[in-house]
Amino acid sequence: MAWANGAGVRTTALLTDMNQVLASSAGNAVEVREAVQFLTGEYRNPRLFDVTMALCVEMLISGKLAKDDAEARAKLQAVLDNGKAAEVFGRMVAAQKGPTDFVENYAKYLPTAMLTKAVYADTEGFVSEMDTRALGWQWLQWAAGRRQASDTIDYSVGFTDMARLGDQVDGQRPLAVIHAKDENSWQDAAKAVKAAIKLADKAPESTPTVYRRISE
Repeated sequence: MAWANGAGVRTTALLTDMNQVLASSAGNAVEVREAVQFLTGEYRNPRLFDVTMALCVEMLISGKLAKDDAEARAKLQAVLDNGKAAEVFGRMVAAQKGPTDFVENYAKYLPTAMLTKAVYADTEGFVSEMDTRALGWQWLQWAAGRRQASDTIDYSVGFTDMARLGDQVDGQRPLAVIHAKDENSWQDAAKAVKAAIKLADKAPESTPTVYRRISE
């Protein structure tokens, strides 16, 4: 922070909660889908909304496009509500040689996994802990990310509908929906999800999505 600000670049950082998956999805195509749904208003995960707004507020104030938090949030909400944010995203996709109707027809363009199925906890309870590192490692094992430049990526696999800390799960509410390339991969992922998510008899105390703002 000191180096950036000392060089004349107005810089701030936010310490955010990484003790659970930020939004509802983890993967490549599934995260893009959730991003489009967020911009269009089809679905906005509350935690993703909090962090996105907080980061964008910093950008507007740092860029002198808003004088304070309230003005920045009003401007941000306006472009979400009037469709401008989704429109700009669509133009960004088209500018990079993507389809011009991606926002309107994202489901047609995003790859889908061969097997999509929910995983449920073995017992009822409230989600009390989540090992996000272990979930990320499972994602990497799927070839959803690279360990070296030559690795091939499977853009279709991932998790959606992730339970959040404090959620009550049972035979009706899954821990997650797994998007896998085959049954064996799904079984491996299901074991990883069950091991990574701990349950308790009561919901844990809620924590903020943004812990602290750092400006120097």
